[in-house]
Amino acid sequence: MVATTDAVAHTPPQLKHGALSLFETLGQSIANIAPTLTPALNITVCAGLAGVGTWISYLIATIGCVFVGASVAALAKRHPEAGSYFVYIGRNFGPLTGALAGWAMILAYTTTAVAVIFGFPLFLSNFLSVFGLSLGYGWQVLFTFAFLGLVTYAAYRDIQMSSRVGLVLECLSVGIIIVITAIVVAKHGTVVDPVQFNFSKIPMGGVMSAMAFAVFSFVGFESAATLAKESANPQRNIPISVIGSAAIAGTFFTIMAYLMVMGMGDNAAAIGGSSSPFKDMTDKAGLPWAAGVVYFAASISGFACALACINASSRMLFSMGRYQFLHGSMGLVHKTHKTPHVAVLVSAAVIGLIILALLPQGFLNGFGLAGTIATYGFVVVYFGVCLVAPVDLYRGGALKPQHVVYGLTGAVLMGFVIYSSVVPFPSAPFNMLPPAFAIYMGIGLVWFAILKAKSPQVLASIANDMEG
Repeated sequence: MVATTDAVAHTPPQLKHGALSLFETLGQSIANIAPTLTPALNITVCAGLAGVGTWISYLIATIGCVFVGASVAALAKRHPEAGSYFVYIGRNFGPLTGALAGWAMILAYTTTAVAVIFGFPLFLSNFLSVFGLSLGYGWQVLFTFAFLGLVTYAAYRDIQMSSRVGLVLECLSVGIIIVITAIVVAKHGTVVDPVQFNFSKIPMGGVMSAMAFAVFSFVGFESAATLAKESANPQRNIPISVIGSAAIAGTFFTIMAYLMVMGMGDNAAAIGGSSSPFKDMTDKAGLPWAAGVVYFAASISGFACALACINASSRMLFSMGRYQFLHGSMGLVHKTHKTPHVAVLVSAAVIGLIILALLPQGFLNGFGLAGTIATYGFVVVYFGVCLVAPVDLYRGGALKPQHVVYGLTGAVLMGFVIYSSVVPFPSAPFNMLPPAFAIYMGIGLVWFAILKAKSPQVLASIANDMEG
């Protein structure tokens, strides 16, 4: 009896298994997408490229992400683990490839958090400007780091609370956007816009170029898979959350892109050159007060998204720590909160350092730079997942023709996004991002190659479930 008690006492704390319902798992993906941020800021980049064809860019991106989601769902059913993409790819294309996928996703989640946190002072400034107030640079920096601190505290405390808060806040902010947009459309008098359906006038080259940033609006939809260990019935909840969040968010993005261009009198160029596109639309409709409500909602959405990013990145660090690809402390779990607390704090520290490095670029450029490099990390892994899914299902004797279609379609679309993000090569300061991403991945490759040479059993461990 004493021996049994001692064994229990010395068992390391584990993640909170089975704690998350479908509602809470879906909350992780929806919050990580942060749908409110697209009409509030993201659409600026897409509209600048695609013009009146912006809605088509989002429609194609939606189809691509749903196909990627289908591949993720098939893998999540077979491998319900916190390491998700690190495990999916590693068990099929080799542990070194899997480690690089995890390495890419850590960068993707942390830089997405950086982008969102850079957006917060912009949203706050836009909110205050409605009342004739302004926010000085020093205050913007202070609020940026206070925001990071609050998000870190929430992630450190409780994953169940984090997921619930994320979904509730996102539903609230999206609801506000929908109501305001409905008012604008009502003032416009119609939802039919012949200009946006005149395909002969739509710049299809711009539509294709805009897809790369349109996909950034979706990134995070796959993050529910990182909570597989903490989800009740992950084989059911993770696939529904991943595919459902991509489809729901994509429908919202496509409709909002269409309505915002229409609300500007088909002047997509005005949206493309704005740091507050929704304010421009509501001003044109004679509703200046509405912008304040929207940017308040965007601030709420930003909190939910940053929280989801830290939750996801810390689970990737946790899994890689448990498998000994990173320092073992990454795999520790808090005795009381049942969260990977060391990984949460490391994620927050990395985010803070990147923010400091990008501050000289300004908040809007910082948002764009961080968001773009995050997209590189995501789409490379999405591409890999689409290739892996049919192989994994074939090995498990579960491959069906539709799985091949999902995988190939998703891979082609993600491959195109990768190509269009570097051809033509971006101008300054974005021209430094492809080399920076390549250097980051090169560092990971060297590290894991050394690890393989010194400790081959570590790379081999990915074949077993060691996450706990």
